[in-house]
Amino acid sequence: CCTRSTGERLLGMRVNNVYDVDNKTYLIRLQKPESKAVLLLESGIRIHTTEFEWPKNMMPSGFSMKCRKHLKSRRLIYIKQLGVDRIVDFQFGSDQAAYHLIIELYDRGNIVLTDCEYTILNLLRFRTNEVQDVKLAVRERYPVDNAKGPEPLLTLERLSEFLANIPQGEQIKKILNPHLAYGATLIEHCLMMFGFSSSAKIGQDFDLSKDGEKLLAALQMAEEFMEKSKSFNGQCGRKLKDLGKSHAITRRTQSGLNPGVWNCKGYIIRKRESKPSLDPTKPPEELLTYEEFHPFRFAQHANSSCIEFESFDKAVDEFYSKIESQKIDIKALQQEKQALKKLDNVRKDLEKRLESLQVNQEYDKLKGELIEINLTVVDKAIEVIRSALANQIDWTEIGSIVKEAQEQDDPVACSIKDLKLNTNHITMLLKNPYVTDEEDQDVEVDQEAENEQTKSKKKKNKNKQQKKLLQKNKPILVDVDLSLSAYANAKKYYDQKRHAAKKEQKTVEAAEKAFKSAEKKTKKTLKDVQTVITIQKARKVYWFEKFLWFISSENYLVIAGRDQQQNELIVKRYLKPGDIYVHADLHGATSCVIKNQKGKFINLQHYKRTPPCRN
Repeated sequence: CCTRSTGERLLGMRVNNVYDVDNKTYLIRLQKPESKAVLLLESGIRIHTTEFEWPKNMMPSGFSMKCRKHLKSRRLIYIKQLGVDRIVDFQFGSDQAAYHLIIELYDRGNIVLTDCEYTILNLLRFRTNEVQDVKLAVRERYPVDNAKGPEPLLTLERLSEFLANIPQGEQIKKILNPHLAYGATLIEHCLMMFGFSSSAKIGQDFDLSKDGEKLLAALQMAEEFMEKSKSFNGQCGRKLKDLGKSHAITRRTQSGLNPGVWNCKGYIIRKRESKPSLDPTKPPEELLTYEEFHPFRFAQHANSSCIEFESFDKAVDEFYSKIESQKIDIKALQQEKQALKKLDNVRKDLEKRLESLQVNQEYDKLKGELIEINLTVVDKAIEVIRSALANQIDWTEIGSIVKEAQEQDDPVACSIKDLKLNTNHITMLLKNPYVTDEEDQDVEVDQEAENEQTKSKKKKNKNKQQKKLLQKNKPILVDVDLSLSAYANAKKYYDQKRHAAKKEQKTVEAAEKAFKSAEKKTKKTLKDVQTVITIQKARKVYWFEKFLWFISSENYLVIAGRDQQQNELIVKRYLKPGDIYVHADLHGATSCVIKNQKGKFINLQHYKRTPPCRN
């Protein structure tokens, strides 16, 4: 499609100059009387004319200089595709004075400059193909004859043999794509036109014995699309052949394809992205980015957002000219999401810290209350362990004594769950003895829960566990200091609760400052990423801009020559009946012409100073 759409405009034009945008992208400026165009070539990617002003390198590359030497002022004779390969051949000049510029649009790509016999004069990338015994280098011949030719349409027998060896569950379009020249998008469209799903799989959505003829008809439709693209000229239509499938015609109508005419315009498919906002009341903005482009609007894109262009060439130009700025938009969107995510993480972290402090306060308060409720048991436990330590009994033996007492169901020993004598503490399991029997059954603690409490866990799990214990009023493990009395231990936990309350207040104040600072930083980040660099569309240059010119206060165009050659050109070509010629009585003064297309009277007092002031 690109060779046909660009060829219609460019054939017969002469090369004015060659520029390089980067080491893979080149601009060829073409012109003929009253018509100009710029052809953009990117190795391995694209070929199209462009209406945008692309940045050029200040110093032209060696390849650009070689192209200027051989192609400048030569006429573009033809543009053709080599076989069905993604290789395009541009011929400049004719007969023995012809030169070829060959662009490879596959793999890493290449641009090759050859003479009339396809002997390579220069190229972007040297390479050797050992399989085909081909070497691409200067003075070697470009293998034009190796181009792959079109293959005949598959028959039902060949198709059956081919699909019979394919394992179950494989997608049909992925199987057919490497073996056909149509491309995955066109294959998917034709499959959908004949009732298959876009992801039809062998053995699931496809049965060869029943759907073989439908698949063959779909491939025939793909072949018609390929034939259509060969006569593509930007806007055209051709009657569809009767495929013998009435439901296929119906589906074409539903998908937006006219059953009588095929549209051959240009379409850009767009993808929707949600742009986040700092204001929760404000809905997120929608960002539309270009995703792909096609010469037809295929069935799989029927519900997608798209832009229609009058030619495929313009669609390609628009896509690649805006895709760079859209990449910056997408990058800015990712930065915005990342900045907002950081702000959200700060908010969540502050909430977790406050929640942890509140839970710890309640937990310390509950520990103090349980010590006071079980005052006698706690005091006896402290007294027993102190007495054993005072008698210099070994710590291991103390543990054995406690276990023996627990086996005898001693209430004080049963409440002791762990001895932390290295820190002068014991761990006691305390509960409220005033709960009813039914409540007591609901809050029994199994052995697994006790083991989990003794293990060191993350703060997050610990806080959740503490909150659960508070809600269900379960027995709690309390560390008791042996150097303090029961009341003193209870007071210690109350003091910790008050200290945590003060810490919470300070944390709230600091959190507000930290969150405001993070929000301010996020807003600054969002503001910084708004800057977008775009490729500006080239403005049309008018004929008079090559001269000295201005528009007078009376709305007349005034032109003057920059040198002697332009002075003669103005008088011979642009001085028409009714125009006024103004010249200063000075040697070498510029010729000045006031364009008077309407033939009205002109007051010359405003224009008498123009020729002298330009000198």
